Amino acid sequence: MKKILYTAIILLGLISCKDKPKPAESTPEKELISEEMTKISFEMTPKSNSEVKGTVTFSQENGGQVMMMAYLSGLTPGTHAIHLHETADCSSEDGKSTGGHWNPTFEPHGAWGAEEGFHRGDIGNFTADESGNATVHFMTDLWTISGDDPTTNILGKAVIVHQGEDDLVSQPSGAAGARVSCTGIIE
Repeated sequence: MKKILYTAIILLGLISCKDKPKPAESTPEKELISEEMTKISFEMTPKSNSEVKGTVTFSQENGGQVMMMAYLSGLTPGTHAIHLHETADCSSEDGKSTGGHWNPTFEPHGAWGAEEGFHRGDIGNFTADESGNATVHFMTDLWTISGDDPTTNILGKAVIVHQGEDDLVSQPSGAAGARVSCTGIIE
């Protein structure tokens, strides 16, 4: 009788364990997700006899939005423009070796998201504090950090910080003034 009772208890225990979820384990899929985070950082270098420098980092997780974070110093206090330009070539002293704004969709210059159109490189304006420091945070799903689509892939482009404010109207570049800092976005 005791043998039958022990056997029944063991069988009930096995049956109840069968339906319970297993404890969470690290799966290859989760590891793959973490491996799909792309992050690239670059140093900004002064241009046009300025002292504007800093770092810019682009990150993208799982093919989602690209986040740009820029930390800048040496600016004059006030409003400045920041854009992506066509070519990752910061070799000229004035930064003009980067070409014009990155505009793969051939839209007019404007504010990011404007119905009238905007360049994919039209990031916009930011404000430097009284010490000449600034942080720029920007996110978009219209960029990627890889891939074959030339209308979204930012590799091979340049980040340019301008001396002045982008008026968001003047064609083709917003009349933002001299290019005071540059970095190329290279693989």
